[in-house]
Amino acid sequence: MCPYAVSPVDSLSNPFFESGLLSEEDDILARIRGGELWVVNSRRRNGLIIHKEFYTEFAGPGAAVGGGLDADCRAVIPLGSLSLISPESAEAQQKALKIRLQWVRLTQNFTDKPVPIDRAQLILEQFKSYFDQNIVDNVPDEAFALLVGVLPYTVRRARALV
Repeated sequence: MCPYAVSPVDSLSNPFFESGLLSEEDDILARIRGGELWVVNSRRRNGLIIHKEFYTEFAGPGAAVGGGLDADCRAVIPLGSLSLISPESAEAQQKALKIRLQWVRLTQNFTDKPVPIDRAQLILEQFKSYFDQNIVDNVPDEAFALLVGVLPYTVRRARALV
């Protein structure tokens, strides 16, 4: 097992779509684009918001990241005390791929709701049930908006309601 750990992210200094100086997000992005498959450590409350060209995904504990899945990744937001590990076997890779699909399906359940404010509230509630309030507060509205197909303004409104 080859662990790759990142310190907890309690605040995000750079806006989601801008790249500043070399940061831990850039290092994670390089690893994910590097072609190797990684697994979000399932023994920690951590995860990764992965922004692609037209949409965003969340990969939570146990989920596969990198490899061919995320070659087109444009930006990342690490959540919690992010730890990426190498899968120990082909079976571990398969399990991680299935878990990634489960995280995608969970998010899809929210996007199936017809009312945008409901989608925004559901994603915020889901993240608040899993991560500290401070972490959720520091995720940009744009990231949550792309996760569930709403405008950032809708996420701002939902934050006031949740």
